[in-house]
Amino acid sequence: VAEPDLLKACAGADILLFVVPHQFIGKVCDQLKGHVKKDAVGVSLIKGVDEGPDGLRLISDIIHEKLGIEMSVLMGANIANEVAEEKFCETTIGCKNMQHGQTLKELMQTPNFRVTVVQEADTVEICGALKNVVAVGAGFCDGLGYGDNTKAAVIRLGLMEMIGFAKLFCKGSVTSSTFLESCGVADLITTCYGGRNRKVAEAFAKTGKSIEQLEKEMLNGQKLQGPQTSAELHRILKSKNVVEKFPLFTAVYQICYEGKPVTDVIKCLQNHPEH
Repeated sequence: VAEPDLLKACAGADILLFVVPHQFIGKVCDQLKGHVKKDAVGVSLIKGVDEGPDGLRLISDIIHEKLGIEMSVLMGANIANEVAEEKFCETTIGCKNMQHGQTLKELMQTPNFRVTVVQEADTVEICGALKNVVAVGAGFCDGLGYGDNTKAAVIRLGLMEMIGFAKLFCKGSVTSSTFLESCGVADLITTCYGGRNRKVAEAFAKTGKSIEQLEKEMLNGQKLQGPQTSAELHRILKSKNVVEKFPLFTAVYQICYEGKPVTDVIKCLQNHPEH
């Protein structure tokens, strides 16, 4: 039975899973302060980033700073209703402490929910946030009537920007193999073909309605993470003076927030520095 009281639900918990829209995590942690076991382990499933003094601030960092608990992350090609229906999928746990990682794997893995544990937790978390921005670009292309070849280009160039961003902002090591896990290319493909970010971006390109209006009409009160993450990314990239190195991320931001035409996403692909 679901427990609506946050403090009662978390009382005495050894492991805490955080699954709220990233804009609310600060308030949730403030409520939990002083009510969480010191040796509890947190697992963030939250897809987003924040701006910090060194540029990037991860959601897991915010939770760690506010609650003082060790953090791991779980990201992957895990569309919620398919997981609930027990259709086969894979996921990635990013955990700097491999002993905790193995414990989490044992608790979560089932025959239809297969778990891989990697130590590059920051890279895993960045993949989860940035893929939503790429999916918005993919949705724009769908709305403009472009085909699968164009979407493949969005996915490839988006992946290159994700890798570039991780290498620029991650404190720890960043290896290509992490992007080949479920949290990387698999989740990126799933999100660019399904998922609400792609769907709403397609409607945005077709109707010209605002993102806010489409959220209300299409998402039953859910918030869209992609556009908001693109705004946070833009602030981070601007603070480090590297905006021009991330043209797809920038195009998504400018189309969503600065009134640039949706067709700019195609121009961005045509003139991408990867070519």
